[in-house]
Amino acid sequence: MNDITGILRSYYRQPAVRQRIGEFLGGDCIANATCQYITADGTARADRKPLPPEDLPLGLEGGLDICRSLWDREALIAHLDVEYVNFDFAAEPYLDPDRAFELQEPVARTIDSLFQQAGICPLHVLSGRGHHYAWSISARSSAFDSLVAIGNAAAFKDTTSYPPRGCAVSPVMACAFAGLGLVMEFFAHKVKKLASPLCEIPVDLTAVEVGPSARGREMISIDISEYGDPLHTRTVRVPFSGYLKPWQQKGMLGDHIVNSLDPLIFVPLAGQKWQIDTHRMRSPAMASELAETTSAKIPEQTDGTRNLIDTYTVSSLRTFHEWFYSEDHETPENWRRTYDRLDGTSLPPCARHVLACPNDLLLRPCNMRLLTHVLLARGWHPRHIAGLIRSKFERDYGWGEQWVGYDPSTRADFYTRIFAGLFAVGVDDLVDLNCRSAHEKGTCPMGPCSDNLEHIQKLAREIRDDDKLAGGDFHGMFLQEKHS
Repeated sequence: MNDITGILRSYYRQPAVRQRIGEFLGGDCIANATCQYITADGTARADRKPLPPEDLPLGLEGGLDICRSLWDREALIAHLDVEYVNFDFAAEPYLDPDRAFELQEPVARTIDSLFQQAGICPLHVLSGRGHHYAWSISARSSAFDSLVAIGNAAAFKDTTSYPPRGCAVSPVMACAFAGLGLVMEFFAHKVKKLASPLCEIPVDLTAVEVGPSARGREMISIDISEYGDPLHTRTVRVPFSGYLKPWQQKGMLGDHIVNSLDPLIFVPLAGQKWQIDTHRMRSPAMASELAETTSAKIPEQTDGTRNLIDTYTVSSLRTFHEWFYSEDHETPENWRRTYDRLDGTSLPPCARHVLACPNDLLLRPCNMRLLTHVLLARGWHPRHIAGLIRSKFERDYGWGEQWVGYDPSTRADFYTRIFAGLFAVGVDDLVDLNCRSAHEKGTCPMGPCSDNLEHIQKLAREIRDDDKLAGGDFHGMFLQEKHS
C-alpha cells in the first residue's frame, strides 16, 4: 500500500513542479494569480471548497489534489475533457491504462486535426482516464465579443458574490462562457461524427449508458458538461498536480484495487506519443523531470477560437440553437396549468417512471435523453422539455444539497439542448432508441411491458424529416451541415 499523501508531499517540494503549477493559475506569481480560486482535496471525497490562490503552498504541503477555477479575472478559459468511461468496471482505466488510451486514440487524433484546421494549439494534458485541452481567449478581442453575443440567451446571469474573494461573475463574462459552451457543443458534434466510425466503442457527448462491449458497458465521453453549470462552480485539475480521483472513489472501486495503484500525476503531453506520458503519469520522479522542461501555462488562442466561432455561426447547429432559445420556459406560477398537465399515461412506462421518480433518475443524462426523445416525438418544443425537467428539479423531491450553488434551469437547458441538437442535425439518428438497447444498457426499469420504443423512434424521425420538428415554422436549415 502506497502512502499517496506522503509521496505527493515529497513530489510537490520540487521547485520545478511548484513553478509549473503556479503557471497554470495565471499571472506572474501566486499573489497575482488570475484564477478566482483554487481547490485542494485529499483522499477523502472531494468537496471542491473554494480557496484563495495564496493557499496553494498549504495544499501542496498537504499532498493534496489541486484544481483551479475556470472562472478567471482576465480571460475566458476554454476547456475540453475526453475520457474513457466504464459503467460496470470503473477501475478499468487505472488497471489497464494502455488499452483505455488506445481506445481513445481515434478521438484524440480527430481533435488534434480539428484544432489544427481552426488554428488552435491548446495545452494538452493527460489524466488517469483521458485527455484534457485548455486555452484562453482574450477578454479584449472580437472573438470574446462574439461569444458574448452568441451566449446572451443561454447565459446564467447572477449578481451573487462568491467566495473566496467575494466577487460576482460579470454579465459579460457569463454570456461569453455560455457562448463558448454553444461553440464547444458544435466542436463536440464534429468530433463525434468523425471519430465514431473509427472507434471500437461508442463515442458520445457526456457519459451516457451504452450497451455492453468487450469489457462491460464502456464508452468514450466527450465531456462538455462543465458548460451546463454556472461558471463560478466549475474547476479543472492543475497540470503536475496529483490525480487523487481513484482514492476519492475508493468506496466504488474497492480498497484492494486502489491500494495497489501507483501514484498518478496530471501531466502535459510532451510530444505526440501518449504511451510515454502515461508512464510519466505513474512516476512522480519522471513527472518532476518533465516539469523542468515543459510549461503548464494556458496558451492564448484567440485567433484560432475566432476561426472556430466563424464556422459555428454558419452551421446548422447554430440555427438549431437560435430556434431552441426562441421559446422560454413556462414560469413557475404557470406549471400547474402547463407542464403538470402532461398525461403520463400516454408516455412509455420507462419515461413515465423517470418523471415519477426524478430523484435520482432525472439526474442521469441517459434518462434526460430518453425523455427528450419521447417528447420530441410528441411534438414538444425542446425548450419546453427543458422547462418540464426544470419544474421537477425545482420541486421538493428530497434533493438535499444537490442544487446548492448550481442552477436547475441551466442544467435542464443544457442536457435537453445537447440531446435534441444531436438528433435535429442528424448526428444522432436514434438507432438505439428501442427496448432491446435499453435492456442491454441497463436503463430499462420495467421488465416486459406492452410498449415499444421503436414507435417513438419512427415518429420522431418522421417529424424531423418532414420538417415538423419546429411546428412547421422551421425550414430544415439545421438538417444539412454546411461545413464537413
